[in-house]
Amino acid sequence: MAVVVILGGYAWTTYNSFVSLNTGVDGQWAQVETVYQRRFDLIPNLVASVKGIMKQEQTIFNNLAEARTKYSGAVTVDQKAAAASQVEGALGRLLAVVENYPTLASSGNVRDLMTQLEGAENRISTERQRYNDAVSAMNIKVQRFPSNVVANLFGFNTREFFQATAGAEVAPKVNL
Repeated sequence: MAVVVILGGYAWTTYNSFVSLNTGVDGQWAQVETVYQRRFDLIPNLVASVKGIMKQEQTIFNNLAEARTKYSGAVTVDQKAAAASQVEGALGRLLAVVENYPTLASSGNVRDLMTQLEGAENRISTERQRYNDAVSAMNIKVQRFPSNVVANLFGFNTREFFQATAGAEVAPKVNL
């Protein structure tokens, strides 16, 4: 009887820890999406500030708009990560163009927006790391014995890490 009580107590506490870890991963992903939204809210202001001066860079503006639309329609974490990476690529090209136009770089609006975007990018990096830390804790618990028995019994599975898309490590090239 004592063994049944001990096993039941273990299963109960392990189940509750899985619920906590799973909720932590979901909450951290929500935080990643929050900082993505902040970036997406800043981008139209930057584009509007730059657009009047840079009519010839319409392709970059179109790429940003398309990437934002893809992110809005994404459902899974992987789809959202891929769309966010597409935004980062287009945004990187836009920022490189801004740096090469002294008139733009000296504009107070553009400078302020670029500073805000830099802060948003730093927040995104931090929140992605926190998300991956939460996923790591969950995955370790799901895979370790004997908690893996409880995980399998109640349907808890490993979660996917946030990973940059292929080619994200290559800096964008801008030809003016």
